Amino acid sequence: MQLAGNAGADVIAVGRSTADVPSVVTEPVDLVLNLAPVTPEQLAALVPLIRPGGVLVNTTVWMPAPGDADRDVRGIDLFVRSDAGRLAELAGQVDRGELRIDVAERVPLAELPSLHARAAAGGVHGKVVVVPETA
Repeated sequence: MQLAGNAGADVIAVGRSTADVPSVVTEPVDLVLNLAPVTPEQLAALVPLIRPGGVLVNTTVWMPAPGDADRDVRGIDLFVRSDAGRLAELAGQVDRGELRIDVAERVPLAELPSLHARAAAGGVHGKVVVVPETA
């Protein structure tokens, strides 16, 4: 969200703990960026929040982003690709303090299986750094 704000966007961030996104977003928006694993019904409920000509961007690759042709609301499916140059730019922003990453927890590499199990059960919230063992 920091990157969107840096680009001049007004950002309304709705966290994972909010069960009913339509009740939180009280006025039409230009763009909805869905980063959460949601049901098709939850994703479809986001479309009416978008003003005519707007966009719903979805990162849940197993279902297509819905749109509304009557209101010219487009659904876009976002697929991530590796980009070492862009990653280096982002790392530089972090190093310079221009981009902040809030880390919720650090987990040793040996605990990765239990981390995956917690994540699958919905027990992981926030960014997690997996720390490799040092020799």
